[in-house]
Amino acid sequence: MANDKPVTLAAVTGAHGVAGEVRLKLFGEGVEALSSIKSFNGGALTLKKIRSDNKGGAIARFAEIGDRTAAEKLRGTVLEVSSDALPALDEGEFYFSDLLGLPVVTDSGKALGKVHAVENFGATDIVEIERPDGRKFMVPLTKQAVPEWDSERLVVSSEFVET
Repeated sequence: MANDKPVTLAAVTGAHGVAGEVRLKLFGEGVEALSSIKSFNGGALTLKKIRSDNKGGAIARFAEIGDRTAAEKLRGTVLEVSSDALPALDEGEFYFSDLLGLPVVTDSGKALGKVHAVENFGATDIVEIERPDGRKFMVPLTKQAVPEWDSERLVVSSEFVET
């Protein structure tokens, strides 16, 4: 499902120290996944160094950011790369961003809404579905609950649909 749509991997939450380092909230597989990528946001930010903050986030240094003031200005900036720049996936693997916005239907073909978010709280991936009226519900991303999905739609088993 590769394409060139941007994938958000992290967000800057603030400055760290006085030398221009920034704190990152990570949305992917962790520091290792980011360390292999050298350029973000269409080349606007060049990663020089990254390390874990030992709290689930990371501390990063970018070539373009030289002091704390510049680092503070990055607060709230998301770090994106083209999906084509990401490593190839093994069979059965996917990026959460591949699911976002997909139309959702039941296994009998009834429209439910669209994929709003994908979360993982430790046990398994969870898909949050937003109905046209704005109400949301979640289903586990298991074969029983989501028997199939592709680049066009996500199918949810009727027994997992909240009414």
